[in-house]
Amino acid sequence: MKTFNGYRRKNGTIGVRNHVIVMNTTGELAGLTKKLANLVPEAVPVTHQTGQMQYPEDIQQIYRTLKGTAGHPNVSATLFIGMGQNDPAETIAEELQKQGHHVHAITVRKNKSISLALNEGRQWLAEAVKRSHLEKMEMADVTELTIGLECGGSDAWSGVTANPSIGAFSDAIVDDGGTSILAETPEAIGAEHILAKRSVSEEVSEQFLKIVDDYESRALAIGEDVRSANPSPGNITGGLTTLEEKSLGCIKKGGTAPLQEVIPYSGKPEKKGFIFMDTPGYDVESVAGMAAGGAQIVLFSTGKGSPTGSPIVPVVKIGTNPKLYKNMPEHIDVDSGKILEGTHNINDIGMEIYDLVMEVANGKLTASEKNNHQEFAIWRLAETM
Repeated sequence: MKTFNGYRRKNGTIGVRNHVIVMNTTGELAGLTKKLANLVPEAVPVTHQTGQMQYPEDIQQIYRTLKGTAGHPNVSATLFIGMGQNDPAETIAEELQKQGHHVHAITVRKNKSISLALNEGRQWLAEAVKRSHLEKMEMADVTELTIGLECGGSDAWSGVTANPSIGAFSDAIVDDGGTSILAETPEAIGAEHILAKRSVSEEVSEQFLKIVDDYESRALAIGEDVRSANPSPGNITGGLTTLEEKSLGCIKKGGTAPLQEVIPYSGKPEKKGFIFMDTPGYDVESVAGMAAGGAQIVLFSTGKGSPTGSPIVPVVKIGTNPKLYKNMPEHIDVDSGKILEGTHNINDIGMEIYDLVMEVANGKLTASEKNNHQEFAIWRLAETM
């Protein structure tokens, strides 16, 4: 059995990193949040532009994502920065504290100066960083790993090299008792019938087809036909010619294992094995959703060298072609272009990815971590009020 050393949390989950983060609950505080994080070495800012003026469904999605990020197993401690009387910072902090998480909230109000709030935050973060250094690691096995599967900046080789290799990895970790999460609902359009047939039950199949239909309906409501809008101009530049080519290549990341469960954006899987999360195709929002849902590591295939990372989870970049790896070695962790050169096959690269995932789980930094690529954004379903 494959094992790794991680940080066991009080709620039983285990992390492969031990971050201390500071998050804003509303977009107006993004700059202040970054300023506060810069005052404390090792504190990581996790900022976004969403706020309270949203439709109820979006409010729930934003809070679920904030809560999932702050309570992630890769996070040792979280400081929330909120503002005003109805801000959720203190409520979310209290809920996470009850689950054993080390969380604190500071609310900016008119009766407290910004400098006082910054000083309070700086002191709390400094103590949280000291506390994180004292936390011990323990051995865990691969059944406790959840891996997100993403692609971005795809090219004509994505569905030939990198995505099938990720699929081979996904099948292997599922066989070993672990969990993989495929996402990007619009990227499944045109191939949804294939994934639906892999569902473990009629109920799961209907849930999957419903999120695809809902996504397409929302797009049509604002005048956008997803089926005719894909592949995107960027995909066409990369060599993708049809929607079917794009979607068939995308879903290869999910391998061949049965689809166990369909979960909402930033929702947590209740089952192990192969899972599908309802997310947009936009890489930053999709990665943030899978992380908030509990994925400790994300695999990310790219044909054009997308540098997207995450503030809380290691993102492993798998390049689709040899030219990309040669030109951007500082951004790419795995070169699946070796398949095109004839030196490796899909299973070889899948096992190379698996070996690297275990090294990353044991602390090896990915290219995106070395470059401090820490993008974060939350998916919204409707207009801002």
